[in-house]
Amino acid sequence: MAKLYFRYGAMNCGKSSELMQVAHNYNENNKKVVVVKSIIDTKGDNHLESRIGLKRKVDLLLGQEESLEPYYDEWLRDEIACILVDECQFLSGKQVEELWIASKMLDIPVICYGLRTDFQTNSFGGSKRLFELADELKELKTICSCGKSARFNARFVDGKFVTEGETVVIDGSSSSVEYKPLCGKCYIKKKYRDLRY
Repeated sequence: MAKLYFRYGAMNCGKSSELMQVAHNYNENNKKVVVVKSIIDTKGDNHLESRIGLKRKVDLLLGQEESLEPYYDEWLRDEIACILVDECQFLSGKQVEELWIASKMLDIPVICYGLRTDFQTNSFGGSKRLFELADELKELKTICSCGKSARFNARFVDGKFVTEGETVVIDGSSSSVEYKPLCGKCYIKKKYRDLRY
């Protein structure tokens, strides 16, 4: 029986790069994969783009309320060896459940890559459901500017750290929005500037 995997981490930990490497490895062994991303992620349009310059066309640009069930027969017919999902935090709980069902009932491994929390340290819906259903969890590591392990995503607008605003603002969609990975201590120091500790 195949598994549902959730590989998560802060911004800049190499999620998209790893996904593209996994897809490449399957393809090099003459195995077909399906690369999926949510339409909410407008960065790269119908392509995945990593911060180190890798790029790959997406096979399925998934609508916000679109069901994955209609694709099940096609995936079986095409002998898909693996389903790879980027920016999975943007999936709905129902879409995550459909991927979980696909892993079990179609016996196709599903590997989801995404963020654990938003810039306000709150869980994304898709990530929350993946923590509840995934067979295997793996944190991908990156570092804060201080050198410690970064687990939080800080939003900067015009170079200024912010903690308010819309949950989803894709970096690159506006030249003034940027995200940086921070450790807990650096995040707290920026959020609570007047703490005396």
